[in-house]
Amino acid sequence: MAQAGKAVVVTGVSTGIGLATAKVLAAKGFRVFGSVRKAADAERVAAEVGPAFTPLIFDVTDEAGAQAAARTVEAALGGATLAGLVNNAGIAVAGPLIHLPVDEFRKQLEVNLTGVVIATQAFAPLLGAGSPVAKDPGRIVNISSVGGKTANPFMAPYNVSKFGLEGLSEALRRELLPFGVDVIVVAPGAVATPIWDKADETDTSRYANTVYAPALDRLRGYMLQLGRSGLPPERIGEVIHTALTTAKPKVRYTVSPSPMQVFMSEYVLPKRTMDRIVGKRLGLIG
Repeated sequence: MAQAGKAVVVTGVSTGIGLATAKVLAAKGFRVFGSVRKAADAERVAAEVGPAFTPLIFDVTDEAGAQAAARTVEAALGGATLAGLVNNAGIAVAGPLIHLPVDEFRKQLEVNLTGVVIATQAFAPLLGAGSPVAKDPGRIVNISSVGGKTANPFMAPYNVSKFGLEGLSEALRRELLPFGVDVIVVAPGAVATPIWDKADETDTSRYANTVYAPALDRLRGYMLQLGRSGLPPERIGEVIHTALTTAKPKVRYTVSPSPMQVFMSEYVLPKRTMDRIVGKRLGLIG
């Protein structure tokens, strides 16, 4: 169903889930404002998505840039309420935690968690937060992961960011109750996006002299396999559309090509059992 006159902001639309979401929402009648960090990406995405798309050039870790983008959107809305904010921008940092450079860990949290706070603070007033009498308040959709409920070895920075996002979303949903602004989590499993290709480019040579080297190679192969069998990113875009428009949305949508992954995300097996399963799969234990 077309959402005539509705506008939504999606962060991180240069590739993957963000780009697919922009296309899905534009096709369904939304006016889409999408964040990218480079002017070249703004031009490319605008050409791909079409006239319903307006690029916003800013980095989610830049408070001044996010606030400037919010002013641009506010001017374009002409007094209307923003229908949605989709916090999608993110990165994935991998490596054994006891050897990982701390600056890389900080960068992971700065983008995936602090960036969500910065974008949310910038755009929340346009969604109706701060005005209990706002007509037709908007919604916030935070893109988590099945890795926001279960963690894998060597993915600690990413898992920490997504576990944190789950808690942030729950607290924020309750804080925004006075304004009627809902907060919904969408948690994808494997999705066929460029993030998986980067697994093959990840330099693990710095860990070659550690006990983790063979397991890191196994994990890289597993991630590449997941990417090849992953859902098309448009599938996640459709779920995001549902979260933004359905009358009574769930608080969390898990979307995965693997029923077992959904089961493990929603109904976690005993932790010690999972430790043994994962440890044996990666060769960390015999």
